[in-house]
Amino acid sequence: MSETMLKPESVFECFAQVNKVPRPSKREEKMIEFLLEYGRGLGLDTQRDETGNVIIRKPATPGMENRATVVLQSHMDMVCEKNNDVDFDFDKDAIQTYVDGEWLKAKGTTLGADDGIGVAMEMAILAAKDVKHGPLECVFTRDEETGLTGAEGMQPGFMSGQYLINLDSEDEGEIFVSCAGGCRTTATFHYEEKATPQNQFFVKLCIKGLTGGHSGDDIDKKRANANKLLARFLYMELKKMPVLLADIQAGGLHNAIPREAMAVVVVPTSMKETLRVDWNLFSADVEEEYRVTEPSMEFVLETADATPTVVDRSTCDRLIRALQGVYNGIYAMSQDIALVETSTNLASIHMVPERKTIEINSSQRSSLLSARHNIADTFAAVFELAGADVETGEGYPGWKPNPDSHLLKVTVAEYKRLFGKEPVVRGIHAGLECGLFSEKYPGLDMVSFGPTLRGVHSPDEKLLIPTVDMVWRHLLTILENI
Repeated sequence: MSETMLKPESVFECFAQVNKVPRPSKREEKMIEFLLEYGRGLGLDTQRDETGNVIIRKPATPGMENRATVVLQSHMDMVCEKNNDVDFDFDKDAIQTYVDGEWLKAKGTTLGADDGIGVAMEMAILAAKDVKHGPLECVFTRDEETGLTGAEGMQPGFMSGQYLINLDSEDEGEIFVSCAGGCRTTATFHYEEKATPQNQFFVKLCIKGLTGGHSGDDIDKKRANANKLLARFLYMELKKMPVLLADIQAGGLHNAIPREAMAVVVVPTSMKETLRVDWNLFSADVEEEYRVTEPSMEFVLETADATPTVVDRSTCDRLIRALQGVYNGIYAMSQDIALVETSTNLASIHMVPERKTIEINSSQRSSLLSARHNIADTFAAVFELAGADVETGEGYPGWKPNPDSHLLKVTVAEYKRLFGKEPVVRGIHAGLECGLFSEKYPGLDMVSFGPTLRGVHSPDEKLLIPTVDMVWRHLLTILENI
């Protein structure tokens, strides 16, 4: 499949425009201006709210003026992750895409199809002259990926539609009707700089090449967490020898399963060969454990430059033990449906020398508020015992299914009519802005769907091209028949 086979052309043309505009989470100013200019350029009622969300209203096509208003919604920001060997500035550079078989990918960075492809579909509908629909409100929220703050800051009354279609799901043929709520928990260790003891060996340990993925939707796929693997090895060595840290930089965004972890470890020179042998044995064991889900993982050990100071021994011991002891992954499955109920993700560990701190970020998710509080407390208690300062944010709500949803009935019926098969109706163990919308607009009837994406929140993100046309056709027939 070549670039010329990207169908529907209008959607992929809009996606190409979107990928020229920098839009990191919390730094979406250029994207906001782009959308405002786009809507006004079409002569449509275009507004932004105080938070930075954009709404573009399109009147109904002739004969459909009395239909209920439908809101189409996607988020304008993207997760900005790149491979370490890629020179790329997400605040300036355009995403470089290419076709690989039936997949659209980016060159060494996240693709931005989460949720740029949803934005592109809305843009294409706004510009289309041959699509039948009632009154439309196309809504573009900011900062979905790092806190849902766009949806959270939206005031009631910004949208007026009766139905809302969220275009931020990642499996064609699946219609989502509920989502998990979530929160973030941070732990901070304050350390003292101590003079490096005599006769020490400095070694840089790296774990990389892991699959990563979304910390909610991919948490059940048995993928390795680079931070937990690094902590596991450090704890093993701590039982054999005094282990000090000169640096630790592991993981990235709070909503991504970490793919890489690095630490500069300091051990007595007399123990360096023991450490080398243990690292080789450890890597072999872990590669066997994850032979199916992590075929590309790499373990790198190399001598590091000596530093005059290291983190004090007490902090090193408490940090390593806490990282080993803290729970990560699926905590509970739902008792009602085949879905993860509660989970936690050890997202990042970063040493900040200018503040003399080591900061740990994590995310907790659950479809039950009480269970979410419990897993956040479980995470916090481990680090409190280790002497860290711990803070848990307020989080965001989940979205409960509506068994009487008229929109869902139409969505399912039109899918069956188009494709001759039943779609899967399910919940998702990830945060969707629908949870916040359900609080602000209690009567809003909602569904969420989208084309197939894989590797989201990582440089391996890819979009299955044929599913874009399927979702597009499905969306158009819903708009015509709702």
